[in-house]
Amino acid sequence: MRTLIIVPTHNEAANISEILDRIREHVPTADVLVIDDASTDDTRSIVRARQNADDSLRLVEREEKRGLGDAYLHAFGIGLDEGYDAMVEIDADLSHDPAVLPTMLGVAENGIALVIGSRYVPGGSVVGWPRRRTWLSRWGNRYAAIMLGLAVNDATAGYRVYRADALRQIGLDGVQAGGYGFQVEMTYRIVRSGLGVVEIPIVFRDRVAGSSKMHRGIVTEAFTLVTYWGIADLLTLRRRGRAYRTQR
Repeated sequence: MRTLIIVPTHNEAANISEILDRIREHVPTADVLVIDDASTDDTRSIVRARQNADDSLRLVEREEKRGLGDAYLHAFGIGLDEGYDAMVEIDADLSHDPAVLPTMLGVAENGIALVIGSRYVPGGSVVGWPRRRTWLSRWGNRYAAIMLGLAVNDATAGYRVYRADALRQIGLDGVQAGGYGFQVEMTYRIVRSGLGVVEIPIVFRDRVAGSSKMHRGIVTEAFTLVTYWGIADLLTLRRRGRAYRTQR
């Protein structure tokens, strides 16, 4: 498959060279798109310097910090316009091991719409998080699964492969979430469209350099949207049930 690996960044100068080296080591034929939101450190200059020796590396420079979801939607638009077959989401902070990518891409090549690098299936784990954050992540995933009817253990995971034809089928217009709720929303759209999801176990390691982008507003946004979608689904199901009984 013709693959575009998308690496969103904001002040990732301490990590960007290593993640790009590791991506190139494990997926040497893929193209890489770094989409940078208003970095004030050396992230952009490091990527520009690497472009001189790597024709398959591109950099999109955005002057505002618009959020993770907006960055991925921007990159998906580029990938779809340019005819890529698969698009990869991977964090720049070294929490996602590119060594797993060949396996994930192989599953996608067999027709699976969404392949998730999952922390919460057998063989997956989280290293370096405090207990409270691990609990919050697990609880959030369980809540999303119950509210939205998702048979997915790690709907908030940020390590993913999407088939381009699946992105075209579900459509990207109207995506609401801007933060980490974006991952839940995209999973929800894939499942609601009847497309396949496979979770591949990964070891997720907390960043060792740079600062986390997680904050309370991101969690609140995701919780609010998941609750809204779940209630809307329940009301729609009830309306359909009443209509069915009336027709009979």
